Amino acid sequence: MNTQTTTASPIASRHETLVDRGAIEGEEIAVETQVTSSNPLDFIPAEIPFDVPYGLPIPLDQAQAVIRAAVAEAKNRNWKMNIAVADSGGNLVAFQRMDGAMLASIRIAEHKAQAGATFRRPTKVFEDGINLMHLNYLLAFDGVIASRGGIPLIDQGVIIGAIGVSGGTDSQDEVVSKAGAAVINQLPAKNN
Repeated sequence: MNTQTTTASPIASRHETLVDRGAIEGEEIAVETQVTSSNPLDFIPAEIPFDVPYGLPIPLDQAQAVIRAAVAEAKNRNWKMNIAVADSGGNLVAFQRMDGAMLASIRIAEHKAQAGATFRRPTKVFEDGINLMHLNYLLAFDGVIASRGGIPLIDQGVIIGAIGVSGGTDSQDEVVSKAGAAVINQLPAKNN
């Protein structure tokens, strides 16, 4: 009897039909086998992640309120930061460089705000994807920045913009950006 062993490829789907040749000479018997992939990218979610709709762009007064809260948090901790707010399309609306903040962080803060808005997710997701999950291909996507401190601003269920903070460590940037982002939920409801 001629027996052939069939092995699943490392990129096999969750369920794959394997054929055992040789159970009865000359016949093929299909056997339904559960194949668990070792590749986490093979997982298929039921819904699109971070599927928050884009809304109207953040108005200047709200963007400035976000920056004021972020600056207050940074001053309270004696940190020097650059803080940017982008609209729902990733375009810069407001920016503030605190006295003594690192010059190189100006563009980084803007980049974080743009990425947070256009990718509809905190930039920490990219940092975790690369550092923890080793998904280095993320770096090939235009506009990605794998550094915490970019957070979408969501008002009434839609993205109106994002804050980006840079000047400290990633964890410091994230603390300050969270303080700024929290303002959007505290603003009074809009009168239509």
